[in-house]
Amino acid sequence: MAAVMKLVDAILFVFFLIIAIAAPLLDAQTCLPANIFPDVLIRLKTWYANEYGDYLVFEKPHFFVGLIWLELVYAWPLAIASLYGIVTGKPWLRTTCLLYGVSTLTSMVAVLSELVGSGKASEKVLKMYFPFLGFAILAILRGFMPHSGKPNATGTRAALSRKKRA
Repeated sequence: MAAVMKLVDAILFVFFLIIAIAAPLLDAQTCLPANIFPDVLIRLKTWYANEYGDYLVFEKPHFFVGLIWLELVYAWPLAIASLYGIVTGKPWLRTTCLLYGVSTLTSMVAVLSELVGSGKASEKVLKMYFPFLGFAILAILRGFMPHSGKPNATGTRAALSRKKRA
């Protein structure tokens, strides 16, 4: 079981790292003014939208902009906290994974429903979004797995709660 936990944590670490970097540098361009981003990042985002046919990035429908705000304000801090939790073996990692996973699953269902239902999405863009649906499910499942970090020393709490007598 420990090997499975390490594998899951390694996969989640990679995805959380991608989110921690991409959300403020690329996704934020959807809802923030372009003049605050360097030209190289704007060109990268434009290249992605053209190469993958991601019409949501070009058209910026209101629901998509709202989901990006949700990602920036809610999910991005959870991704950073989860990275820290994985590296340091914090027991609250389960909570941050569960919260992140449910939020991302909800967002991905909305986005993928639009992409598939509209008939405008290319196969390439669908292949770009679907892994994030799997990542969200994996994060939720990680939220239900036991803590894999090192347990605290036993007896510490009992020793702290005893009063000294003079």
